[in-house]
Amino acid sequence: MVRSVQERAVKTREAILRAASEVFDEFGFSGASVSKIMKRAGVTQGGMYFHFPSKEALAHAVMIEQGDGLELPSGEDGLQRLVDITLYLAGELQTNPALRAGVRLAIEQGEFGVQDDAPYQYWVQEFAVQLRAARDKGELLPDVDIDDLAWVLVSSYSGTQLLSQISTGRADLHQRVVTLWRYLLPGVAAPGTRPLIAFDQHQGGTVA
Repeated sequence: MVRSVQERAVKTREAILRAASEVFDEFGFSGASVSKIMKRAGVTQGGMYFHFPSKEALAHAVMIEQGDGLELPSGEDGLQRLVDITLYLAGELQTNPALRAGVRLAIEQGEFGVQDDAPYQYWVQEFAVQLRAARDKGELLPDVDIDDLAWVLVSSYSGTQLLSQISTGRADLHQRVVTLWRYLLPGVAAPGTRPLIAFDQHQGGTVA
């Protein structure tokens, strides 16, 4: 009985977050309403407020949990896998409401009274894991600082996806990320590594 109640609670929370992601993605924080989210989730007001006491709390949860459920590309850790991850994220930002909403809310967070860099730090840490592996494999230039580079990459990627969203609705995001790497790699990758980096099997290309 207890397990059944807990399972229903988990499913209800998931349904609310899924609906909230869709609504925040479509309307932003200001344009979203609790009633829209409740209707889309198919939950009662009591069910909504049991899990999230306010729209602000719900927005914060969507923002923080933006990476949940992503299936990052497999492969050996290192520079190629980092490139693969960034291109995978470019695709997800075109189609995945949870990620899109989380990214949008990270930008709009001042509207709901939050100043929290946790979503950005999450990706800084994820990218740093790949960069440390790349360093251990000799794929990076010797003077590269892993933490600095991870921060620069996340901030550059964030700006790239934002401008792509404003300019083309992210239709050109894949190519913009490829361009970002073309300019970034010569300053950080070992000369013997750069020609080996591929820009995914579907759209192809290598860095000279």
